[in-house]
Amino acid sequence: MPAQQPISVFCLAGPTGCGKTEAALALAEALDGEVVNADSRQVYADFPLITAQPSPEERACCPHHLYGFLETSRKISAGRWTELAVAAARDIHARGKLPLLVGGTGLYFQSLLHGIAEIPPVAADIIARLTARLEEEGSPALHAELTRRDPEYAARIHPNDRQRIVRALEVLEGTGKTFSWWHAHAMPAPLCAGPLACFMPELDALAPRLARRIDLMLHAGALEEARAALRRCDDPAAPGWSGIGCAELLAHLRGELSLEACKALWFKNTRAYAKRQLTWFRARPDAVACAPGDISALLALAGRR
Repeated sequence: MPAQQPISVFCLAGPTGCGKTEAALALAEALDGEVVNADSRQVYADFPLITAQPSPEERACCPHHLYGFLETSRKISAGRWTELAVAAARDIHARGKLPLLVGGTGLYFQSLLHGIAEIPPVAADIIARLTARLEEEGSPALHAELTRRDPEYAARIHPNDRQRIVRALEVLEGTGKTFSWWHAHAMPAPLCAGPLACFMPELDALAPRLARRIDLMLHAGALEEARAALRRCDDPAAPGWSGIGCAELLAHLRGELSLEACKALWFKNTRAYAKRQLTWFRARPDAVACAPGDISALLALAGRR
């Protein structure tokens, strides 16, 4: 993308299940804004319930962008998401509105506010070899290797996140430098500028809410949603199935887990993911910690844009 003046935005981040959607709607009303998705799982069209995308009623409150547009069989990189988010932000600004970037994917905010590393292409044979190892050894084994070789990045991603694990290893082998190095040393000029507000709940206080949310999702039809998605895409290695909730429900539908075991694993993985998200955002020097639901603090921060 050509160099341009950074676009003014407001970013609202935080762990899964901490109330970002409700806060985003209040911000959109108060600041005349439009919401842009900054969550790597909420891009998938087949999983609106399981990935907690804003409901049709919530989307009717203000325009929403980059939710539920991607097929389960397709993957999206941080670079591609950044291109789409910048285009959306530019369009929102052109209509005199404020872009509100809302989500829990730390790398997306990093890419948007600080630039994205321009990593050289990796040879096809490296990608093929690592993909074959993934199928043979499984993602936890490759994640363990990544933990040894790039512990900083490995700590940010789930051991079942096949796409990011292979990408990190292929970059390391193809360039001789870790993903963490590229993100720290090879960032061009930022594409957007604005505050990064982060909801920072205590994990022990968040956990019961996460458990309750899984029950509500199942009551609302999450299992039926997964079953319908499986009819459209029955490849368990498809990128869309790697998300938390999606993977556990797929295991249940394939007869690998009882529903109770599925729920228990879903909660365990969700809690672990929330912990990783909190660790990520607490380490960001530009992140401003806010209590979940503190709209007054968010508006005060927006006033300092």
